[in-house]
Amino acid sequence: METYLGLDFGGTKMLIGELDKDGRILSSKRYVTGFDDQEKATKAILGNLEDYKKTIGFQGEIKAAGLGIVGIVDNKKGEWVAMSHEITAPPVPMAALMEANLHVPCAVDNDVRSATTAELMLGQGKSTLDFIYLNVGTGLAAGVVTGGHIIRGANHNAGEIGHMVVDLQSQRTCVCGRKGCAENVVSGIGFTSQLKHYGLTELLNEQDRADVVRLFERADAGDAICSKITDYAADTLACVIMNLVRYSDPDTVILGGGVIGDGWLLEKVKMRLEPDTMRGVTNGIVFSSFSPANAGLIGAASLGMQLTDRRNQYERCV
Repeated sequence: METYLGLDFGGTKMLIGELDKDGRILSSKRYVTGFDDQEKATKAILGNLEDYKKTIGFQGEIKAAGLGIVGIVDNKKGEWVAMSHEITAPPVPMAALMEANLHVPCAVDNDVRSATTAELMLGQGKSTLDFIYLNVGTGLAAGVVTGGHIIRGANHNAGEIGHMVVDLQSQRTCVCGRKGCAENVVSGIGFTSQLKHYGLTELLNEQDRADVVRLFERADAGDAICSKITDYAADTLACVIMNLVRYSDPDTVILGGGVIGDGWLLEKVKMRLEPDTMRGVTNGIVFSSFSPANAGLIGAASLGMQLTDRRNQYERCV
């Protein structure tokens, strides 16, 4: 049986799993992360891979593997450039390190672009060549697909739409140095910051992060501050979506991420979308084909699938 290995490395956890060619998860294992150092994180990734091979093993014949990871990634070179927007060390040749361990072709990409690849190959994107995958989770980022190709950018930073300025009156400074960035409003980071600003610390979870379910419940119950926070978020996300639609002219907008997944916020966003702007989005705004819990793993494995497809196409051409 032909299978693919996915490694999904995030800020707090890592998932490694084996998938079949249709994207079904055959087995997986979860690991704790939480590293703030790229060298330590690299050692953990390779160590976890060794552990997976020993404790779980492979059910099929691994054809290729992929790693979806936070930060800046050079997909073409297979390098992990940085964990955040700041580049403080030489790039890590992650694809080569994985290939030395697994002895199969390996690919690496940013986590959101990995999820975008999954949509393109296995999900909602199979029926379109022009779509936006918008991830509303801990942060806010997008994968933009035009003509069947993911836009990556000269410095591998395309899709960082969380740093799109949407509020010129805002006095809150973002980590990028500007004020009024969307991620500070509509994301796990943004909701956490606002709850702390308004003193609603009872709506933070044990990890000191916003409990968005309780935030939404309080807004539904008529809490004035919670309503203010969520209305601001809906205004912001609607603005981001319409800006992106004007930019790349997609026929589909795909939403993913834990903040948006239950549909509560989307209903508020839809009320704020201008029909003239959205008329070309003929397939509408749809949810990701994959649950937030598995999207990263499926995305990582899809990088290996895509790499295999490209090599097969090359071999046919020569």
